[in-house]
Amino acid sequence: MQKRFFELDFLRGIAIMLMIFYHILFDLNYFAGFSFELWSGVFWIVGRTAAFIFIFLVGVSLTISYSRARVKIAGFSLFKKYFLRGFKIFSWGLLVTTVTYLFLPEGTIYFGVLHFIGVSIVLAYPFLRFRYLNLFLAAIFVVIGFCLKQFVFGFSYLLFLGFTHEHFYTLDYFPIFPWFAVVLLGIFFGNTFYAGGQRRFLIPDLSAKLKPLLFIGRNSLLIYLLHQPILTAIILSVMFCS
Repeated sequence: MQKRFFELDFLRGIAIMLMIFYHILFDLNYFAGFSFELWSGVFWIVGRTAAFIFIFLVGVSLTISYSRARVKIAGFSLFKKYFLRGFKIFSWGLLVTTVTYLFLPEGTIYFGVLHFIGVSIVLAYPFLRFRYLNLFLAAIFVVIGFCLKQFVFGFSYLLFLGFTHEHFYTLDYFPIFPWFAVVLLGIFFGNTFYAGGQRRFLIPDLSAKLKPLLFIGRNSLLIYLLHQPILTAIILSVMFCS
């Protein structure tokens, strides 16, 4: 079994906890009539920080996985490994789309974080061998994303890239421009500090003291999929019983 780096699981656990906190506030607004300001200020920063950490770690983890996998496999077999991984996560995103379309149609998630991560795993494959090139490309994605945000378009079939139409609303949206820049930054970081799939810096082993967060970080996808139904059930139960 390949060694996991506790610091990455720790950061992923932090991101999940921040995300759950943000979603608790969102659900209280949506279902219980609270009015937390989630689109600006401190709570907005909490939500964006969770997303940034989680997506950044996608890039870092891809470099570690790629460095280890290419020792054993190469060519199409190596690409297939990441295509199937991306397709699996994208499929979970399609499930989220279906659920939100049926139960929250006004905020249907068409290209949320799971869709984005699934596509990004495949898109990132050609860049996993590079380091500084990813910094340059990340800047381009940010600039294009900023430019796209200034406009609205009369079509919706390029939502995944960042082309939004008038009155567009969704509960979760992570377009390729600019968010793929964060994946590219993670690839640069991974190829710098975890080159060859090995940690290239010294850090005290704190894993024994961080077990709860490490557990959350290791099971982040499962927790992401389950936390909203659980939160919604709890909030609606409390409202019904009060």
